[in-house]
Amino acid sequence: MADINRTTNSMALPSDISSEILQKTQEESAIMRLARQIALPGRGVTIPVITGDPTAAWVAETGVKPVSNGTPGTKLMQAFKIAVIETFSAEFVRDIPALYDALVQRLPAALAGVFDSTVIGATQAPSQSNFDTFAGCTAQSILNANNGTYLGLVAADADIAAHGGVMNGLALGAQARALLLTATDTTNRPLFLASANDGTVDKIIGVSTYFNKHLYKAGTAAVGQTAGTPAIVGVAGDWTQAMYGTVNGVEISVNDSASLIVGSGNDATTINLWQQNMVAVRAEIEVGFRADTSCFNLLTGAIPT
Repeated sequence: MADINRTTNSMALPSDISSEILQKTQEESAIMRLARQIALPGRGVTIPVITGDPTAAWVAETGVKPVSNGTPGTKLMQAFKIAVIETFSAEFVRDIPALYDALVQRLPAALAGVFDSTVIGATQAPSQSNFDTFAGCTAQSILNANNGTYLGLVAADADIAAHGGVMNGLALGAQARALLLTATDTTNRPLFLASANDGTVDKIIGVSTYFNKHLYKAGTAAVGQTAGTPAIVGVAGDWTQAMYGTVNGVEISVNDSASLIVGSGNDATTINLWQQNMVAVRAEIEVGFRADTSCFNLLTGAIPT
């Protein structure tokens, strides 16, 4: 394990920590595990988009071949920054392996949580134009009543197919797990079985499924009500139509002499790291997300209005 090199007011972590935190962030994010990753330069990248599939046809031996063109277009994927600062005691930092483990375990979940929450519309997106979310997608209820969990998933599959996609993945919040595991058939047998190994529910209606506790947005409608806003518990879609990119992975900076403002307004307090024998670790990632949102459905845990 490499040592932390101390200067008068800052420290540099081994470079392999950044790459491991990025890898763990991708593993923690259900959205990143399902979407395609592309290279994203700092200035952003223009993505070619073609709507409509080419149509082939049988032709005679010397017959005229049909011409079928999609409609070309472009989208700009722009990088936006997610950041977090976490503090540790100077005594804790003396144990370098412990600090390393704490960073790798704690920071990826924080970064991935904000990303997933933003993509489903539970957290405000950084841009209204160059960062796609599923906030306006068709919603399907997966309540258990009257076999609603299964029928809701099938309805999402049908809607995605109607928009030219193939449902190939589910990104679900922790609240969706109970809905899935308590769904039963007419003989009261569970429809979906939990996996004991990898945190997924095995092939729900034939598609890969990943969970993240941040894939949830509370609603105002209680279970069984027909009025109010339904709670969002996940998203289903054609993930070949979604992509994300990062710039330079996860940037890590460590400081033991800065002053930090914690909280805001009347609750704001100041921490002087040098005076209080503390160390702050700042992690930030620049990430972008684009998708054909017509090929996705939100899944809700309450009856939509």
